[in-house]
Amino acid sequence: MDSSNIVLFLVFMVSLLHFNSEARILSESDQTEQPLLFQYHNGPLLTGKISVNLIWYGKFKPSQRAIVSDFIASVTSSKPTVAQPSVSTWWKATEKFYQLSKKQASSLVLSLGTQILDENYSLGKSLTNQQLIQLASKGAQKNAINVVLTSADVAVAGFCSSRCGTHGSALGSTNGQVKGKSSKFAYIWVGNSETQCPGQCAWPFHQPIYGPQNPPLVAPNNDVGLDGMVINLASLLAGTVTNPFGNGYYQGPKEAPLEAASACSGIYGKGSYPGYAGDLPVDATTGASYNAHGVNGRKYLLPALFDPSTSSCSPLA
Repeated sequence: MDSSNIVLFLVFMVSLLHFNSEARILSESDQTEQPLLFQYHNGPLLTGKISVNLIWYGKFKPSQRAIVSDFIASVTSSKPTVAQPSVSTWWKATEKFYQLSKKQASSLVLSLGTQILDENYSLGKSLTNQQLIQLASKGAQKNAINVVLTSADVAVAGFCSSRCGTHGSALGSTNGQVKGKSSKFAYIWVGNSETQCPGQCAWPFHQPIYGPQNPPLVAPNNDVGLDGMVINLASLLAGTVTNPFGNGYYQGPKEAPLEAASACSGIYGKGSYPGYAGDLPVDATTGASYNAHGVNGRKYLLPALFDPSTSSCSPLA
C-alpha cells in the first residue's frame, strides 16, 4: 500500500470513529449487515403524559423556533391532513420498545409544553455540562422533557469535537419534589452547528468533513443549522424515552450506549451507505430532500429507528 493509499485509509478510519454515540456518526459500517444486539436493562421508560419544554438559549429567529416547535407538535399529531409518511408514523415505531419490555404499557403521550427564551446569554457564550443542566432546570421538572437549544454562537463542552447533542437526567429542585423526595427529570441539549461544525452535525445538509464527498442535500426548511438540529433532536428524543435514566434499551457499554436512533446514524432512506443518506423523496418546488411530513405543511428528514422485532434499522423512506 503506497503512502497516498495509507493516508486515504487513515482518513476513512477517522471518519468511522470521530463521534461517540451521543453524536451522529457520519460514516460507519452499514447497520443492516449484521443484527444489533439490543438489550433491555430493566429500568423505567418514560410513560404517561409528558410535556416537551423548549429552552432557547441565545439568538433564534421566530421562524427558526417554529421549525422545532412544529416538529414536536408533529410527533403526536394524528391530523388526517398530514400526508404520509408522517413524523407521527416515525415516532410510533418507538412503541415496539414498550411492547417488548413486558413491564410497561405503551402509554406515552408527548405534547409541546412551554417555551422559554434566554436571548441575553445569562450564563455566557461558553457552557459546561453543569450549566446545560442548570438551563434545563428552568423547565417543569415533573412529567417533562426539557430541551435546551443553543444558538450558533454558543460554544458547549464537547460540541463538534465529540457530540452534536446529548440527553440525560438530573435531580429536580425542591419545587419538583414528590412526597418530600426529589424526582429525576429528563433533559436534552442540541446545538446549532451552522457556523461551528455543519460538516459534522448538519450532515447530510452540508458537505461532510470526513468520508465520501457526495453533494449535500437541500434542507427541507431552508435552514441547514435548524434542519440539522431537528435530526439530532429526533435522535435524542427517541433515546430519551426508551433509555431515560441509563438503564432502559441500548446496545454496548452504558457509558457510550447505542440507542433507538443513534444505532442507526447516517441512515435516512433505503439503500443508504456511509456518506449516502439513502433514496429519499425530493420536493419538486424546492429540491429539498425529506422523509416525513409534519403539521403546517412542514417536511423533515428524520433518522431511521432501530426495530427491536427485526433487529435492524428501519428508515421511513
